[in-house]
Amino acid sequence: MKAYTYLLLILLVVLVNPSCTMLEPEDDNHNTLDRVYRDPAFAEGLLITAYTVIPSNNYTFDEVATDDAVTNDRLSNYLRIANGEWSPRLNPLELWTSSNRGILYINQFLSIVDNVPWKWTNPAVKDLYIRKFKGESHALRALFKYFLLRNHGGVGANGTLLGTPIYDKFLEGREDFETPRPSFEESMASINADITEALKYLPMDYGNRPAVPVGFESVDISDYNEVFGDFSQQRMSGRHALAIRARASLLAASPAFNLNNNAALWQTAANQTAELLNAIGGIAGLDPKGHIFYLKEQIDESDITTGDRLDIKEIMWRRPITTDRTRETDHFPPSLYGSGRVNPTQNLVDAFPAANGYPISDPRALFNPAKPYENRDPRLSLYIVFNGSRLRNTVINTGDGGGDNAIDAVPNSTRTGYYLKKLLREDVNVNPASASNQKHFNTHIRYTELYLNYAEAANEAWGPEGTGSNAYSAKDIIGLIRKRAGITQPDSYLTSVTSKDAMRTLIRNERRLELCFEGFRFWDLRRWKHNLTEPAKGVRFGADGGINYFNVENRAYDNAYMHYGPVPEREIIKFGFVQNQGWK
Repeated sequence: MKAYTYLLLILLVVLVNPSCTMLEPEDDNHNTLDRVYRDPAFAEGLLITAYTVIPSNNYTFDEVATDDAVTNDRLSNYLRIANGEWSPRLNPLELWTSSNRGILYINQFLSIVDNVPWKWTNPAVKDLYIRKFKGESHALRALFKYFLLRNHGGVGANGTLLGTPIYDKFLEGREDFETPRPSFEESMASINADITEALKYLPMDYGNRPAVPVGFESVDISDYNEVFGDFSQQRMSGRHALAIRARASLLAASPAFNLNNNAALWQTAANQTAELLNAIGGIAGLDPKGHIFYLKEQIDESDITTGDRLDIKEIMWRRPITTDRTRETDHFPPSLYGSGRVNPTQNLVDAFPAANGYPISDPRALFNPAKPYENRDPRLSLYIVFNGSRLRNTVINTGDGGGDNAIDAVPNSTRTGYYLKKLLREDVNVNPASASNQKHFNTHIRYTELYLNYAEAANEAWGPEGTGSNAYSAKDIIGLIRKRAGITQPDSYLTSVTSKDAMRTLIRNERRLELCFEGFRFWDLRRWKHNLTEPAKGVRFGADGGINYFNVENRAYDNAYMHYGPVPEREIIKFGFVQNQGWK
């Protein structure tokens, strides 16, 4: 009876006050865009969201779709595209969606940045925040445009070299997205325009300073440090913006996009990269431990709050340090409780020269086929686990009788006879009974890449020993990188390289070795218009001591058109974009 009375009272209230009904929801706490104009943290979230979709935030290990590696993950989409399924419908290397999403978040942020109360108690600091955020936004937008151009630019069905759509404002209607693909040159101009705009606002580097840098003379030092100081480390800086510009220039000069082999494009790429290298002392700035940047000693030195360089010497821009064991869990051999996901190929192993620097195909290398890992470039044992080598003080045997580490012994065994070692820390333990974590970071830009970029561009522009207006040549750079690697000095093989063609081959090989497993090989092969169909090879060591080399996987790419990635099919259907030649 009492429950019935309560029900009647509720109905009476509803009938007497129809403006308050159970059919109308109460106001909730859902956020709307209006909040950005009163909540600085909420507004900055638009920009931070763009940071979260930077393509280099994580290592992709897409080398398993090249001649450098395969994977034992039979469900991998990289495996599928390497075996012939790459299409506008299946493309694990697609950046169209994520990069354009990042660009649209940036555009929305730029539309409101002037109207947010970043620091209502101090107008000078508020203006500095606006300046910093505008600079970051334009530099980030240029970065996304670069990745879009690298992954989706190409020769269209009409034979014209095309870029990707340029979105420089926040788009709301379908018609805004239906703009035709611009020319490649227009896309490059858009990248450069964003970099130019970013440099108006940003310092070269972040960090607390005793005095304001050039360009900030009218700013109080305490206000400067509040906005551009230590708290902003690893955000997009002026130096990062210049590196993006130099990367894009190298792409534009490369054979796939420099269809007439315009030497001026190579000169531009070389000079823009030299500007960055000169700022760290030119060739003297090469970090002697830059090729092992991922190991304990270097990571432990990654103090971003002290010193002029604000980080270890090799690293220009990286992600924050994390403490985990993810990489090791994914890539250690099965005997060390790992999944052994990335298996380097014999192709890559053969690319490492002898200790004296000669290719192993050259008689002067003194290569012994019966002992293929002796007398080799020291980087081989740093980057790759081979039969009989050690990892975590454990001998790893990949041949017959090697147990779970042997080829195809269990699902997480190697398929090639090799396991990954680069980027992994041997002081990590992934044994579930005694697991331990260690510090890691992912790199966006490291200086070795820039040295190699310069060497490539300088050789094409001026030959092996030409310098243009700079103080060092392609040969100088490659000599220092090989010396750092431990190649016997004097480097007789390098001395013998005198032609542009021979130096090009050497530079490309050094790039292959130094940057392996950092996400470069897939797109390097394409911008060079290199053969994409080299089979991935492996090696098997028999119980009788015999060595058998074999094909692990064919590479089912079409060299007629697969030097350019496809535009996603859904974008073609929705907005009528021109597809790159050959893709259906």
